[in-house]
Amino acid sequence: MLYYLFHLLDERYNFPGAGVFQYISFRALGAVITSLLIAAIFGRRIIDILRNLQIGESIRDLGLEGQMQKRGTPTMGGFIILASLLIPALLFAKLSNVYVVLALVSTVWTGLIGFLDDYIKVFKKNKEGLQGKFKVVGQVGLGLIVGLTLSFNDYVKIRKYAPRLLSTSTVPDIYTDIKSTLTTVPFVKNNEFDYSSLLFGVVPDSYTWIVYVLICIFIITAVSNGANITDGIDGLAAGTSVIIGLTIGVLAYLSGNKVFSQYLNIMYIPNAGELVIFCAAFVGACVGFLWYNSYPAQVFMGDTGSLMLGGVIAVLFLAIRKELMIPIICGIFLVELVSVIMQVSYFKYTKRKYGEGRRIFLMSPLHHHFQKKGYHEAKLVTRFWIIGIILAVLALATLKLR
Repeated sequence: MLYYLFHLLDERYNFPGAGVFQYISFRALGAVITSLLIAAIFGRRIIDILRNLQIGESIRDLGLEGQMQKRGTPTMGGFIILASLLIPALLFAKLSNVYVVLALVSTVWTGLIGFLDDYIKVFKKNKEGLQGKFKVVGQVGLGLIVGLTLSFNDYVKIRKYAPRLLSTSTVPDIYTDIKSTLTTVPFVKNNEFDYSSLLFGVVPDSYTWIVYVLICIFIITAVSNGANITDGIDGLAAGTSVIIGLTIGVLAYLSGNKVFSQYLNIMYIPNAGELVIFCAAFVGACVGFLWYNSYPAQVFMGDTGSLMLGGVIAVLFLAIRKELMIPIICGIFLVELVSVIMQVSYFKYTKRKYGEGRRIFLMSPLHHHFQKKGYHEAKLVTRFWIIGIILAVLALATLKLR
């Protein structure tokens, strides 16, 4: 909103300083500062409201050290993240940008799914919360919206430049904006992959959008649930999301910048740079929430926050066509999710074969396994963050390592 206001002031009245709102870097700085201020000023008030409403976490005794001391800690703190993310994004981003609109829709959509889950747990006293099938239906719905928008919206295009004979030539660049299902493949020299190749020439390329929508659904469901499972100890999900958000912000800036994208020989996506503002608000909201969620946590984000974080991260990756980098950048989410799948699958298999269920880990997800081995959760979270930073650096290195 402020972008349009200051654009008007600059264009019509030549208002001093109004032109700085045209710069992505300035608006990103404004977004991150605003999100931090909102979390700092209103975070405590939201926690007090949650405590007065007796919205406390119901803890099952799993035999983990210090676990029962957390009983009664306010949950649904994801509202702090939602407020700190949505308000700065609405203030500083271009609301006519389809990528920003998708990010905002995904934030509200997945936040609502998480809220319904928390509401059933807290107010209906049902520890199971929203049934898994309804969560999946919600995630599939978001996948359909994102996949169809990225497939058919005229605003979503990739820009291909014709090669120039001389780098110093004064001849204007020749380019073509194309609708495409191309995506980025890390560590590969010609690092672009077209989903139409999955049709193997048997089905016309015009049906590629079906494959792409299915992939969007899978990615959003997987990453959203991965973030949800990672939210098990103080500060783990929020801190990991900060690292991922920063990395996506860098990738969005490079992909949306003509000069850097050509220099790095990566896909240029016009207008994708606007997502930097959203990523800045996202990072600021997660850091602000960490002020209250770091060990020992004063509030838990609940599914209102965790499902939203994963869903938004997935949509951002899809928007900048870097979804194949998710296994690297979101490695923490992936390992946590896979550990649960392995544990449950192996338990069912051994129970069917031997009549007694056996386990791979002492407890899943993986962070609980290490807690059972005696690691303090504060040390675990710090080490998971370090691994997340290493994965982020590795992902950024793939821009040159091919």
